[in-house]
Amino acid sequence: MAIETQLTHGPGGRILTNDNVWSPDGNWIVYDTRSDTAGEVFDGTRIEAVHTTTREVRVLYESKNGAKCGVATWHPIEPKVAFILGPEHPTAEWTYGPSRRRGVIVDSRNPGFAIALDARDLVPPFTPGALRGGSHVHVFSPDGEWLSFTYEDQYLQTGIRNVGISVPGLVNVAGAHPRNCDGTYFSVLVTRTTADPVPGSDEIQRACEEAAIGTNGYVRRDGQRQKRALAFQGHVRTIAGNIISEVYVVDIPDDVRAVGDGPFEGSESQLPFPPSGTTQRRLTHTANRKFPGIRGPRHWLRSSPDGTRIAFLMHDDMGMTQLATISPNGGEITFVTQCKTGVASAFTWNTSGERITLIADGCVCVVDVATEKVTMLTEPSKPEESPRPEACVFSPCGKQIAFVRRRNSTNHICIVDM
Repeated sequence: MAIETQLTHGPGGRILTNDNVWSPDGNWIVYDTRSDTAGEVFDGTRIEAVHTTTREVRVLYESKNGAKCGVATWHPIEPKVAFILGPEHPTAEWTYGPSRRRGVIVDSRNPGFAIALDARDLVPPFTPGALRGGSHVHVFSPDGEWLSFTYEDQYLQTGIRNVGISVPGLVNVAGAHPRNCDGTYFSVLVTRTTADPVPGSDEIQRACEEAAIGTNGYVRRDGQRQKRALAFQGHVRTIAGNIISEVYVVDIPDDVRAVGDGPFEGSESQLPFPPSGTTQRRLTHTANRKFPGIRGPRHWLRSSPDGTRIAFLMHDDMGMTQLATISPNGGEITFVTQCKTGVASAFTWNTSGERITLIADGCVCVVDVATEKVTMLTEPSKPEESPRPEACVFSPCGKQIAFVRRRNSTNHICIVDM
């Protein structure tokens, strides 16, 4: 077995995000301090980082005025961390919630000071580039030039989730609402949803769990390179009326400031519109399978670095959760694993695209994508001490994997050497 090292000790909650938890130099792992095992209670007040060699713990940000923070991810090149910040001075009418959270960025060289990522404008006339609701899970693109996020609208309060991106650019918002704020990024939605999808159609009710495709996009069927694209889960309604999750792709234009079918900021009766040239496509059609749709533990889709495969989880014909892939151009679904007890976690690719790491059979494992061989890196453990399912993340060099293990009723950040 490989060498496992527990980096954190003592009481306190610790939750890893599903990707981008390693600093660019591979020396630090960032996490938040939500108290419950799965991080479903958003009550953390600190963003911390632990050094992988010295085990020093640094506080990068501590929230104030009743705000909570969490879901931290590193920039791939610069020493910066993006994360969610809940409302300061929360009230009964304005507590933390999906439509009332926002993204901020802290520079690890200047801990304690966070700048606003996305701008917010909650009352008409809305501001282009500002959001009318809450953003969540802010992940930098592989080149660090933009971020993706999920979004829920506060103004219409539909409860529908969409996917958006943010690109650098100051957005100034008038102070017509006490919760409005300026931002340092221009944000737009890139997916289209509807509250009532037509059964059997490609319309989606929810877009979520997205991932950038490739470190430099992917090659389309026409031979041209699509530099900016996201894979995401889209919730469709089957002919039978059931809601299932399928794999979707959205191709995003280089210029996201060109107005499309409607205003970026939406209207008083409509959600914000995607930019001109945005194309949303469905890749999987699994309604007729024995176990249709994306299944298994909550996970974000993940693309191979070369952009040729999108990985996700679904059930095999025995009902076991397995890792599968599909091309961003569509085609056949390929199963990569045949784990006896199924895949039990989110997953990531290494930088070469040869391996994927995940949790299976109570162990941190590595899957050789070409041979489909699964190698266990950690010893099998009791269920109460098994690696947590929320994250299993390769280091930038691909020689270590970060994960969370439950010990003595406390989550701890651990790494295992390849």
